[in-house]
Amino acid sequence: MPIFLTILAILAFLGILQVLLGGNTAKAKLFWVVCILLFPFAGLIIYCLCGIDYRNPATRRRLHDKAVARLKKEITPEQADAWFSDRDFEKVPEEYKPLARLLLDCGEGNKVYAGNSFEIITSGLRKRELLLEDIRKARHFIHLEYFRFGNDKAGREVRDLLYQKVAEGVEVCYLNNNMVGRFISRSYYRDMQRHGMNVVPYTHIRMGFRQWLMRINCQNHRKILVIDGQVAYVGGMNLNDHYFYEWRDTHLRVTGPIIARLQASFMDSWIGSGGTFRHPLNEYISEAYPQQDAPLKDKLMQEAVSAPEYPFRTAQLAIEWILNHARRYAYIQTPYWVPPKSLMEALKNAAKRGVDVQLMLPKDVDTPFMGPTNRAYYAECFEAGVRIFERGGEFIHAKTLVVDDGLSVMGGSNLDYRSFDINSENDTFIYDEETAQVNKQIFEKEKAFCEELDLATWKASRSVWQRFSSAFMRLFSPLF
Repeated sequence: MPIFLTILAILAFLGILQVLLGGNTAKAKLFWVVCILLFPFAGLIIYCLCGIDYRNPATRRRLHDKAVARLKKEITPEQADAWFSDRDFEKVPEEYKPLARLLLDCGEGNKVYAGNSFEIITSGLRKRELLLEDIRKARHFIHLEYFRFGNDKAGREVRDLLYQKVAEGVEVCYLNNNMVGRFISRSYYRDMQRHGMNVVPYTHIRMGFRQWLMRINCQNHRKILVIDGQVAYVGGMNLNDHYFYEWRDTHLRVTGPIIARLQASFMDSWIGSGGTFRHPLNEYISEAYPQQDAPLKDKLMQEAVSAPEYPFRTAQLAIEWILNHARRYAYIQTPYWVPPKSLMEALKNAAKRGVDVQLMLPKDVDTPFMGPTNRAYYAECFEAGVRIFERGGEFIHAKTLVVDDGLSVMGGSNLDYRSFDINSENDTFIYDEETAQVNKQIFEKEKAFCEELDLATWKASRSVWQRFSSAFMRLFSPLF
């Protein structure tokens, strides 16, 4: 026993030394030091899995250069021009060109595409209706990557329809975020493979020990589905009962040139995870995107893709830019509110200079520790003049931002450290007044299910336990 304690003490000392010499923020370092001191054994294990940054330039090259090399080799010059041209950048309104350029600088594939049509989906039943119909119409391929693909009514309904398409000769490739799906029986995914679906795990030791360690913590949080290169789904909804039947979320059904970016993103993730395609890559790329019937037509869009191995926090930088340049209003929906200090400052400064900043969060959060964590930041917001609405009823999982009747952001990034710096994400930026007006109306209608809070009433209603739990959970923000 004394030998074990001695070894544990040495390891704890080395762990704390690693924390202090590492590249984390001062807040994260304090958290990990306290964690290791209080729980030496468990704290060291959690730190090794979640606290050490295993990312480096070599990891990025290994993950992405293979996909880029294949794209350059296998696609035609015409396809390359359609995918990588900057010709639509000049169509961005002058006030938002710095934002569009920022997104381009964060990722060379984050191009601006004109001529897109889409429907904003705010009902899981509506996504189910549209998605199943589009899958039935698939003729060549269906490519999908989802944070969650459940073994429940919704998941099995989509899965069984995919089996039918495979039997018809359609190629189905599914990038499985297996660390999140680890509580689902492996037989569920083995059955997919037996039925002819090409299923590749996002995290696997065969991709290399360092990458495996990185992906244990750095998960693929994207929700992308592309059908025949002609229609795509992107946003916040996964494939399970929560999103089809129980929760309130926002998603997009998209047609048009922006699909090229979504397809390229999938190819990058797929190849970087060891996936293979049935055909050369050029056969998955459409060169014509006929206008399809949709409520919103001919719109200018930019898909911003981020990953933990990229050098920039794309979503965080973009949202901070938006808040720093907002003039009249900024309406935000997010299920998880754990803002980095710079984002909180941008939000508060916007409110202080007279921008109508409104933040909509769920009253009851899907995980018990996130409710107190969200509320740990309320007081700062109230004091700066931010209006906060808590939505009752069904859990709201939407991640949206609409600003000044000119810009909408919809996607998968939560406003927390994990989405900004740890997970692979994608978000859609739409430079259009009509779309902003629609999103503004959606936000206003949602207030019917909300209670607006104010600082005095909120403080008076807080018990000692609630104040303590919020302050305590805020210490764990480096994990979120």
